[in-house]
Amino acid sequence: MTINGWIQIALFAIVVILVTKPLGGWMTRVFAGERTFLHPILGPVERLFYRIAGVDPAVEQHWTTYGIAMLLFSLAGFLALYALQRLQGALPFNPQGLSEISPDSALNTSISFVTNTNWQSYVPESTMSYLTQMAGLTVHNFVSAATGIALAVALIRGFVRRSAKTIGNFWADLTRCTLYVLLPISVVVGLVFVWQGMPQNLSAYVDATTLEGAKQTIAQGPVASQEVIKMLGTNGGGFFNANSAHPYENPTPLTNFIQLVLIFSIGAALTNVLGRMAGDQRQGWAIFAAMGVLFLAGVTTAYWAESAGPPPMSTWQRAPRRRAATWRARRSVSASPTRRSSPPSPPTPRAAPSTRCMTVSRRSAA
Repeated sequence: MTINGWIQIALFAIVVILVTKPLGGWMTRVFAGERTFLHPILGPVERLFYRIAGVDPAVEQHWTTYGIAMLLFSLAGFLALYALQRLQGALPFNPQGLSEISPDSALNTSISFVTNTNWQSYVPESTMSYLTQMAGLTVHNFVSAATGIALAVALIRGFVRRSAKTIGNFWADLTRCTLYVLLPISVVVGLVFVWQGMPQNLSAYVDATTLEGAKQTIAQGPVASQEVIKMLGTNGGGFFNANSAHPYENPTPLTNFIQLVLIFSIGAALTNVLGRMAGDQRQGWAIFAAMGVLFLAGVTTAYWAESAGPPPMSTWQRAPRRRAATWRARRSVSASPTRRSSPPSPPTPRAAPSTRCMTVSRRSAA
């Protein structure tokens, strides 16, 4: 552990604290339906969605209706993502000509991304087409995160509304979270990622020749747009199999720091949303402090373990030899006469010299 490392951890914690209150205030206004500076641009889009779906955002729902709406939306998303994967080979934006996803893998991926767990049992750059990555996985990174945030806000409403029978409108919460919270941040930060060298294109993979003369295929595609919502929505499921360990998903120290802040920002801001909706921000800060203590305990343990590192290989090589020597020593001690319970056996008499050998020797001498 070094001073430089602790300074970076402290800087990260300070940035998260500074982001918590303004983002929490913004989210509180959005979920309350208040007008913001984005409404002149996104307001018509929001109203268009309500008109197409036949939803009145002013009508709130009972918790059972809210839950059923969430389940139906998740079911529709699951079916759409499954169909997209199974038909991938016949759909456009597939410059590598990747075939359709197998039924078991498509089922696993659809369930995983709809539930915001985003477990990848495949290698994305050699399995998923650009259309599947954008219209399937990236879209679900948005809407599954928005679904989770909407449920968190509905839970907060249930806590602070002691006598009300409704907890909000799921369709309004989902739409507002996506349009006014997730989408603007993703657009701005995505452009920063592109500036830092993260790919964002629809070009085919590049075949390159290394200095040794070997052939190598370099994958690329719409990486930045998926990477930002992967971190902001606490999703996982990146464009590449290595996720943020891949240089195209995390090209510079700045992008690494931004991704760390993104993955913490929504969870931290929701504590402030709780305090604002409860009418006492100290309640939100109390929960934030409890989360901070757990984080500091975890990061201290992880930093100590990672900075210590594994023992040198020489230690691992000497260990079997020491164990073998110890085992032989214990065995010899247990086999010694002093450790035996039975009396020692009599000494073996020495064999008499051979007469034939003596005769041969005398003849040779003669």
